[in-house]
Formats: sequence, structure tokens, C-alpha cells
Amino acid sequence: MKHKKGENVNGWLIINKPAGMGSTLVVNLTRKLLNAKKNGHTGTLDPFAEGVLPIAFGEATKLIPYVMDGDKEYEFVLKFGVSTDTLDLTGNVVAQSSKIPSKDEILAVLPQFIGEIEQTPPMYSALKIAGERAYDLARKGLNPEMPKRIVKIYDLQLIEMMSESEAKFRVKCSKGTYVRTLGADLAQNLGSCGHLTALKRTKCALFDISDTILLENLKNMEYVEERKKLLLPLLTCLCDITVIAVGEEDAAKLRKGQAISPKAYGDIKLGEAAAVFENELVAMVRVEENKISPVRVFNL
Repeated sequence: MKHKKGENVNGWLIINKPAGMGSTLVVNLTRKLLNAKKNGHTGTLDPFAEGVLPIAFGEATKLIPYVMDGDKEYEFVLKFGVSTDTLDLTGNVVAQSSKIPSKDEILAVLPQFIGEIEQTPPMYSALKIAGERAYDLARKGLNPEMPKRIVKIYDLQLIEMMSESEAKFRVKCSKGTYVRTLGADLAQNLGSCGHLTALKRTKCALFDISDTILLENLKNMEYVEERKKLLLPLLTCLCDITVIAVGEEDAAKLRKGQAISPKAYGDIKLGEAAAVFENELVAMVRVEENKISPVRVFNL
């Protein structure tokens, strides 16, 4: 989101989003708090959820796709015996079950959810159907047909039984995974039904919960310059990517959108994304057999 007023602010601010607040509201608030022209988030975190929400400022917004494509980690609380239309505690009850699985029953089915699994996204989601958000269609009383998708679950653990009917889990998963759906599918597999009563994102790509700052702490800082000191460099999200150092001439070509020859830069893996430097970040590029082509050019 770009605004005429404000300063050119570049970098990452990793917010620990509070439950009950929308991601867009966090973007708007942080832009004002840092007096920035432009910022954006790396994918919507459900309003009822909390946790890691990376906010990109200025030139960092060009790197948002690299964060959105990263893996995620969550902790969630699943309540068995009651299902809602939103699959979380904000919705209306649509089904109930007297079946409440035991700890041993839960542990026995968890391996079935590891690896590639098929999911149907919830109706109340930001997914677009024929140009409209699914949650807008659902609120109109329509039942949009949600396309199934394949996601990957790397790990799923039962952390603790919080009560007879509530259990806390930790999941490591690929982009595009709906944890609300995962909880509902898990409950259904156990012969029950269920919905999430809590959801916390603990990791988003390379950003961890330990990198976050509370919005209240940010608001309590008196000066804008003090808040800006919390910004992480653009490259923070690219720590595991190939880096190519170029000279002034090749840097100038890339900044103009022109490709350069890979011959002078050794053995670089073809088809992979890489970051190009000349004192500072110049461009994100695609490495091909006969050329290195700019994909995103930075104006720092």
C-alpha cells in the first residue's frame, strides 16, 4: 500500500499480531507509526489468530513473494465435540458430537497427517472465488465451491491435553496450509468434530517469534526515529539464498532491466533465484544458462 505522505522507509518490521485484529489494520497502523510512504504484509493472518506477521516497508515490499513462499509454523488449540461455520471460535455452531477422543487416539492418527495431504480451504477465508473473497460470498449466504489443494505437513505434534475436550498442537507446514481445516479434518478423522479456539503463528519463512515486537510496545515509543531502529535489513528474509557480487557496469545494466552474462561469476545453479550486490542490494535475479536476468530491481 503506497501513500503520498510519509518518508521513504525500507526494511522489515516483524509484528507479534494480537488476536482480534486484522492484518490490514496492522499494516495501516505501522505505516503511520513509522511515517512511511509504503508498506504491506506477507499474507493475511486470521483476525482471531496471533503471532508472527512480517511487515515490509518500501523496497522490502518487492521481497514479499519470497517470504510468502516460505514454510510456516503454528501452535493451535482444537476443541473437540463442536464445529462452527468458520472452523474457529468466531463462528456459529453447525454441528456437535458426543465423541471426545482420548490422548492415545489422537497420537495414533497424527502420522496420517504428515506429508502431502489434500485440503479444502474454509468458506470463511480470503481466497478469491471468481474475483470475490470467499468470506464475502459466505456472508451473503452463498456456499462457494472451494477448490481442493495439496499442501505439505512436515511435522504435527500434540503438545498437551488442556482439558477433556481441548488439545494443543504444533504444526510445521508449507505455504497455503489452512490450520483451521487441519484441525477440523483431524477431529473428523477421530470420529468427532471440532474447531480452533486459539491459533498462533510462531514462524513465517525465516522470521521467528523471537524477532517480533508487540504493537503496544511500538506505540509506546515516543519518537518515530526510535521505532525505525527496530527495522530489519531487506536481506534478513534472504539468508539462505545465493548471493552474487557484481561490478559497477553490470549493476548499472541490471538497474536498467538488462540481463548480464553469467560467465564471470563462476558456477551458479541454473534456474534458481539469487540476490545481486554492488555495495548494496541491486536486484533479485533468475540465473539461466546464457544470462542473468533481473526479476526485481531495487532503488536504495
